[in-house]
Amino acid sequence: SSQNFSEEFAEAARQLKKEAPRIQFGKIDVTHQHDLRKEFNIQAFPTVKLFVNGSRKDPIDCKGVRQASDFITWVKRRTGPSTVLINSTDQAEAIIEVDDLAVIGFFREPHNDSVEVFCETARDVPEMPFGMTASEDVCANYGIQKNTLIVFKKGKPVHHEVLEDGRQNKLGLTRIIKTFTLDLVTEYNIETSVKIFDVPVENHILLFTPMNSETFNAIYENYKSAAAEFRGKILFVLVNTDEPRNGRIFEYFRIRDIDVPAVRILNLTSDAKYKMPADEVTVENLKEFCQSYLNGKAKLHLSSEEIPEDWDKMPVKVLVGKNFNNIVF
Repeated sequence: SSQNFSEEFAEAARQLKKEAPRIQFGKIDVTHQHDLRKEFNIQAFPTVKLFVNGSRKDPIDCKGVRQASDFITWVKRRTGPSTVLINSTDQAEAIIEVDDLAVIGFFREPHNDSVEVFCETARDVPEMPFGMTASEDVCANYGIQKNTLIVFKKGKPVHHEVLEDGRQNKLGLTRIIKTFTLDLVTEYNIETSVKIFDVPVENHILLFTPMNSETFNAIYENYKSAAAEFRGKILFVLVNTDEPRNGRIFEYFRIRDIDVPAVRILNLTSDAKYKMPADEVTVENLKEFCQSYLNGKAKLHLSSEEIPEDWDKMPVKVLVGKNFNNIVF
């Protein structure tokens, strides 16, 4: 909530006052400041912007950061170095062991485009520590031959990404790294819904299923297997249909008890919904559905009520999703 965020924002201001007194914090109630709201195009609340070098042009948006500790890291990485320089294997291991998650960039030479993209990515992911090294010993210790980014979870490497020469897609890297702040499959509930929307992946796949059914374990394993393949491209979400508090999300997707288990893809940007054509939740069916969606070949799913019996009786015809295409086109 805004109240909670306001407290975290104030806590960050308190801590940074000691550590970095040149960074000033302010808050504006834009309900009475229409000109400022218009000038900075404020559409959602709360919105946080960082103004740099005394300029009111092009402030930097701070998105998806909600905790004081992450906010402090975000500000520090924007106003100083965004990664720790690693010179020894001990130093690398220290960073990897401190938190649940850590990201290390291994580079064959310290100055190239890949390094720049890595440092830019670090600025956007304050939830985890970032380190980088160009030390031959450290690279050799981790068996690194090319410029590579590794995500470590609980001290173990869980993702390798080779950084090609030339400008890599920073958003693509941010997406992949941020998905590790969630489980491979995230169960939808009040707490996780905020985190799900904070990860910058616009394609979400949702499995609607009762978690107490006999077939649940097999279906869930299939879903997890497919999730590993599409990490960073499609976010895998599980919706428990036994949970009454999930009622609104069933309504939104027009899911009925007789439909489950059901699989849908939602594109957050266009709000378009897609239904998996196959009924069985197998690894093959899931992969085929995800791939056809990413290739732009999946059919839009228009939820529809049944065609009324008297739809054709009057001069103005009654159209629903099921007869719309036929009658209009």
